[in-house]
Amino acid sequence: MTITYEWRGDFDNAAVNALHAEGFNHPALDIDWLTQVHRHSLGWVCARLGGDLVGFVNVAWDGGVHAFILDTMVAGSHRRSGIGAGLVAVAARQARTANCEWLHVDFDDDLRAFYFDACGFKPTNAGLIAL
Repeated sequence: MTITYEWRGDFDNAAVNALHAEGFNHPALDIDWLTQVHRHSLGWVCARLGGDLVGFVNVAWDGGVHAFILDTMVAGSHRRSGIGAGLVAVAARQARTANCEWLHVDFDDDLRAFYFDACGFKPTNAGLIAL
């Protein structure tokens, strides 16, 4: 079957909560992703295999020229197959279409090869304050 990608696609909160729990190694939570992304995001990308949600990424923004990749997640059984890079490629294309000039991402060290090599991000200086 072919993976399909949909910008601002419909999704079920439970499906995204299950993907997030698997991707970030925590128990499934009851987050209202639909309300959250409609309120705060430029958009999001859904990856589907058949009718099943197998990937998701949120694209937050500042309302201007900066967009931010958040919560890239792919079902465990489909990782390392290009779905994550496909999600980010659609997110980048849509952010560019919305006249964003920059697409930001932060990540743990074990994801450097994914974001730099597979997705084309470049290293940059950044700062972070743990709250």
